[in-house]
Amino acid sequence: MTVAEKLVGLLKANNLTCATAESCTGGGVGHAITGVPGSSAVFAGGIISYANDVKERVLGVSPETLATVGAVSRETAAQMAKGARELLRVDLAVSLTGIAGPDGGSPEKPVGLVWFGLATPDGVRTEKALFQGDRARVREQAVTHALGMLTVAALA
Repeated sequence: MTVAEKLVGLLKANNLTCATAESCTGGGVGHAITGVPGSSAVFAGGIISYANDVKERVLGVSPETLATVGAVSRETAAQMAKGARELLRVDLAVSLTGIAGPDGGSPEKPVGLVWFGLATPDGVRTEKALFQGDRARVREQAVTHALGMLTVAALA
């Protein structure tokens, strides 16, 4: 059983819905979830907010956040998750924003850095991960991590 299959089963069993707000994964989390038969009962949809303008206009990330700490940050991930949960009217929303590479990294924000947000009825929490590998591998690991966060939330 895949992580996405387990997630969809838990969401159904607990009568929960979810959504995604993705940047560096370009819809990979939503793709994994919708690959599971019956996922339409629990997955509302996702927003691929690759551009900062979309993070701001659609998900409600504040311009001040983007200007001061940037798109790849705890604050942006939290605001993305909160925005997706509210916009798509779901129980759980996960967000991802990071640097998949091969370019775009810096000493402060290296390639492989991904911030995650998880919005639930109890609030928003964030996690940070630093993944290794090429662009495809970083994105794959980020998708798996996000699915895991939703799975844990669906168990709670």
